[in-house]
Amino acid sequence: MDAVGILLLIVAIFFIIVLFRSIKIVPQQWNYIIERLGKYRRTLEPGPRLLVPFVDNVRAKVDLRERVVNFPPQPVITADNLGVQIDTVLYYIITQPTAAVYNIDDYLAGVEQLTTTTLRNVVGSMDLEKTLTSREEINARLAAELDKATDKWGLKVTRVELRSIEPPLSIRDAMEKQMRAERDRRAAILNAEGTKRSSILMAEGEQQSAVLRAKGERDAAVLRADGEAKAIQTVFAAIHNAKPTDRLLTYQYLQTLPTIAQGDANKVWVIPAELTKALGGIGNAFGGADSSGPAQEEEVEVDTSALELDDSAAQALEAAQQAAREVQDLGEGKTRDELPPAPA
Repeated sequence: MDAVGILLLIVAIFFIIVLFRSIKIVPQQWNYIIERLGKYRRTLEPGPRLLVPFVDNVRAKVDLRERVVNFPPQPVITADNLGVQIDTVLYYIITQPTAAVYNIDDYLAGVEQLTTTTLRNVVGSMDLEKTLTSREEINARLAAELDKATDKWGLKVTRVELRSIEPPLSIRDAMEKQMRAERDRRAAILNAEGTKRSSILMAEGEQQSAVLRAKGERDAAVLRADGEAKAIQTVFAAIHNAKPTDRLLTYQYLQTLPTIAQGDANKVWVIPAELTKALGGIGNAFGGADSSGPAQEEEVEVDTSALELDDSAAQALEAAQQAAREVQDLGEGKTRDELPPAPA
């Protein structure tokens, strides 16, 4: 290769280098800080940009997206002199790229140290119990303090989260025992309330059952009394419908006397005063009609149309009519052998 070819090759390489250093393509959500001969010149926005080769230089590339930084656990002393380990997560964005580059050497290290000191100041004014139960309050106070302090660095702290709070092992054991006792107390209270509710429901059920049982017994007694009343009315109607006479009643009275003498406990049998009248009546029945002529039987008319007679009432009515016919036959002069046998 001759000298001309070598020269052209050198010129081409130099032109490529110049072109490469003159054109910069800035990605979206990024800013480039440009210095000219060591002095801040301008900030390049996203897109293709031209620079003066060998004069302009890219000082820093700044990412404008929201970033997340997880800081290692930091020892913090609470107001009741208990040490805890707190792990924090910081969310921030860069709003002023030039301030983030020129106002602080390393803004990440500055944010970490500022977060640690602010966290100690906030948590140091709280006791352990409040620290464990006031995460939202701590997060809000940390975010406000950090946003105020990092404003001059061109940063905006959007959110701070306490990822974990680790108390000492002895404190955790005491807290676990306390929580276990609290859970046992709540369980005992719930069990007592359940027992109380169950007793109340059982008492209410027994009360309702007793009320319903009493109502049932009352209705049964009313129905039983009503049935007995109807039975008495039926028997009464059957007797009057059969037109019984004094001789029939006397005969029935004599049939009832052996029943009175029954029983092992009857040592003395008192003869009723009505026995003489009954014997006189039955004697008249066997001796024929009275000299004064046949007795005029009183006619008794009983309206039984309103009574509802069942089978037992109809049988009773038929038996009464049969007894009345027997007494009538006896009065007409039939022999004693034709009378129905007396009960034993």
